[in-house]
Amino acid sequence: MSLTYTAGSLVAARGREWVVLPESAPDMLVLRPLGGSEDDIAAVFPTFEEVRPAEFAAPSPDDLGDQRAAGLLRTALRIGFRSGAGPFRSLASIAVEPRAYQLVPLLMALRQRTVRLLISDDVGIGKTVEAGLIAKELLAQGEATRLAVLCSPALAEQWQGELREKFGIDAELVLASTVSRLERNLELGQSLFDRHPFTIISTDFIKSTRHREDFVKHCPDLVIVDEAHTCVAADDPAQGGASSATNQLRYELLRKVSADADRHLLLLTATPHSGKESAFRNLLGLVRPELATLDLETPAGRAKLAEHFVARKRADVRDYLTKEDGLADDSLAERTAFPSDRWTKDEPYKLTPAYRALLDDAIAYAADRVSAAGEQGKREARIAWWSVIALLRSMVSSPAAAAQTLKTRSKSATARTAQEADALGAPVAADSADNDRLEGMDVAPGAAESEDAGARLLELAERAEQLMGPAEDAKLKALTRHLKGLLADGYNPIVFCRYIPTADYLAGQLDGKLGKKTRIAAVTGTLSPQQRLERIEQLGAEEADDPAVRRVLIATDCLSEGVNLQHHFDAVVHYDLAWNPTRHDQREGRVDRYGQKRDQVRVITMYGEDNGIDGKVLEVLFKKHRQIKKDLGISVSVPDETASGVTDAVVEWLLLHGRQGSQESLFEMDAHQESFDRIEREWTSAAEREKTSRSKYAQRAIHPEEVAREVAAVRAALGGAEEVREFTLEALRDLDALIRDPRDGSGDFTAQVGGTPAGLRDALAATLGNRLVEEDRAIPFRTTPAIGRGEAALVRTDPAIGAVASYVLDSALDAKAQGPRPARRCGVVTTDAVSVRTTLLLVRYRFHLTLPSRSGERQVVAEDARLLAYEGLPQRARWLDDEAAAALLGARATANTHELAARKAITRALEGLPGLADHLTEYGTRLAAGLDASHRRVRKANEEIVRGLKVVPQEPADVLGVYVYVPPAAPAASTVSGAEA
Repeated sequence: MSLTYTAGSLVAARGREWVVLPESAPDMLVLRPLGGSEDDIAAVFPTFEEVRPAEFAAPSPDDLGDQRAAGLLRTALRIGFRSGAGPFRSLASIAVEPRAYQLVPLLMALRQRTVRLLISDDVGIGKTVEAGLIAKELLAQGEATRLAVLCSPALAEQWQGELREKFGIDAELVLASTVSRLERNLELGQSLFDRHPFTIISTDFIKSTRHREDFVKHCPDLVIVDEAHTCVAADDPAQGGASSATNQLRYELLRKVSADADRHLLLLTATPHSGKESAFRNLLGLVRPELATLDLETPAGRAKLAEHFVARKRADVRDYLTKEDGLADDSLAERTAFPSDRWTKDEPYKLTPAYRALLDDAIAYAADRVSAAGEQGKREARIAWWSVIALLRSMVSSPAAAAQTLKTRSKSATARTAQEADALGAPVAADSADNDRLEGMDVAPGAAESEDAGARLLELAERAEQLMGPAEDAKLKALTRHLKGLLADGYNPIVFCRYIPTADYLAGQLDGKLGKKTRIAAVTGTLSPQQRLERIEQLGAEEADDPAVRRVLIATDCLSEGVNLQHHFDAVVHYDLAWNPTRHDQREGRVDRYGQKRDQVRVITMYGEDNGIDGKVLEVLFKKHRQIKKDLGISVSVPDETASGVTDAVVEWLLLHGRQGSQESLFEMDAHQESFDRIEREWTSAAEREKTSRSKYAQRAIHPEEVAREVAAVRAALGGAEEVREFTLEALRDLDALIRDPRDGSGDFTAQVGGTPAGLRDALAATLGNRLVEEDRAIPFRTTPAIGRGEAALVRTDPAIGAVASYVLDSALDAKAQGPRPARRCGVVTTDAVSVRTTLLLVRYRFHLTLPSRSGERQVVAEDARLLAYEGLPQRARWLDDEAAAALLGARATANTHELAARKAITRALEGLPGLADHLTEYGTRLAAGLDASHRRVRKANEEIVRGLKVVPQEPADVLGVYVYVPPAAPAASTVSGAEA
């Protein structure tokens, strides 16, 4: 007859001890190894395997450690927890330590029955992490069972990597290139969204009606939409309201998805307003229909919006949880390492005489072509217009782009109507702020209007090819000079170009020109998104151990959105001036973001002061954009209509007056004065609306005091960054690693682990790479969670830190383990930190939690580690408070401890453990009550969720460690090995 085991009880099976989980049944036990993770869960059948009750063995007095034993064991234990008992079920199991400000959206989410949030934090603050935290928590709590992320195809792999590496969510890519393979493995009538619970879906994929309807029908209960502003458009004519067909398709899709009131929906965008009120209202309507019509001028309206909308600038979170936020002190203050400033400079260049002559002839051809087409009809006029813009843009980009464009047929030439010509020509020739589909937009656009370029265009193309190289290409020569300056100052720049031929041309021309220690690579739309990331990683890893090596990445705008480049690069050169300043913001945002190690990012904007185009675009668009950013402290997207209005005026004037005539100020020309006045008004109005949006509607639902309370609770249960650093440093030293600690104030250090025990080496190789460990290379341990490949972050959730902690814990619990054992379960320390004999206990508590959710109650077993201390003998224990108990970890030995006295002291303490059982039980009951209150506090606005919540301590608690601190006495004749100072 088999015994019945309750959830949380200990059993022995298969030669080790396990915790019984709530999913168990009388004939099948679901078990987790004691101190193990969810990945180690196993099923055991008592009918076929021996299972017996187990009790956690008391420490042995024969296995004494030194003064650091208690602290090392406690930290190792806490790092190993993957099922914390607090209200945040997921924080113990993710591989990133979130910043305090990143918990705000999570707290907002947990107060809603159905989570609906618009997360609009500034570029580089970490919206992906904030969304990942919410997703992981909802999945961990059973509030959601399936997840879909909608994003642009270029960002799909990055989303997949972020979810897998940081949050342990293994999502399937659903792209135009993968859907056929995925559908081949489906059963008859099965949807791939049922087959794969976690998916990352390309916005291209859902354009087809069949896939769109299948997604709506089988849509997961949790949906994240990245770059959500591209899924809505303004619908009021006053704001340029004609929605693009693509945006309208996405908007209709999301309206259907959001119509299910029980579906969780997270919308992410750094530009929720984009200067268009109706677009902002449409976005709010996806969150909650009633938000679209709220009166946001009233306090009640803004309070309602604040429950669902969070929008913060870097300045809001750079220093967080300080006295300036209303807290009593700075004990929980957190500084986030954003670059403090961007060093920006506009660098002009002048064309060589030969290039000027070519450009003048191209402008003359363009003027003739537009004039002739205007007499042929509206369709021909629009085809000619886009062909001319393509010609002029490529001409000022590079001779390579000019030659390619002159020999290529214009995409708009296939149009049958003027409207179709605009639809085909505008995306290729313009730089839309809302264009999230950058794939294919970096090809040379084509200027010929027939399959065979005319003789005049071919003659221009031949002349362009002859201008390649620094002798006739002054722009290339200027770039070389700027890059040498950046490299000499220690920077690793990215050079952004508009067209693929320009990027390839630069890569070839610069090769070998920037010094022997400079490595150059080009990334363009000719590579798949995955290949782009691989090439960037290869460039970043090339001779990474040599500090003299510099990297130059040449890229098109296929990398200007979403891809994180801050780990390898710290400067941006705009080789080609975009025709919308927002595109420059996107480029710079790839390196100027959280995790950038440089305090100052450098930006150089190159422009041709005599080519007739760049100077005017810079004067009208960029200077206005920068002034608004300076005045408001935020970047306001330039409305597409504004940008295209300016660039159209520039081209029109260029065609009428030539390159020299265009040097006059556009604002001084009566023909354009009225349109520029209108543009000025529209842009200023957009900026004011954005300012109002940020100031009036910014997150106020969660006060910093509430965040501070939860951060303090999390750190008390899981430990803080400094504790993890000290633990890792001490443990690796004790395990015979070669440590190099520069003590430069950064907190970073390196470790070579070739001399450590084989078990630790194997575990580190699995997380950091076999080659790094086998070759005994220095492994960087960084204080920042933002790390590169082959590095470890000094946070408890980093896999490498987990490997060290697991080894320390396992070797402490096994007194027969071979090799160095940094932590021990017992210790006796003579110290002047106490005046009377004081005993410190390291106790592990287990709790059985009943967590209500929308899908029903969920039973969970969680663990917590606590320090308890008492003065005097066990029979008359005077218990210390938690703070005094924790302070004992810092006590240092001030005298040697006599061997016999040490054994006597620890034996007496161990024999007294049974008499402390009542206090340990009472303490566990108080902990359970505190945890119950914490769960209810976090979900205080959701009565349905907290109804039925229970937290019950599982008895008895496990005493992992016993450490006796005695005041100094007379000198002893002999000492205990390992127990001396």
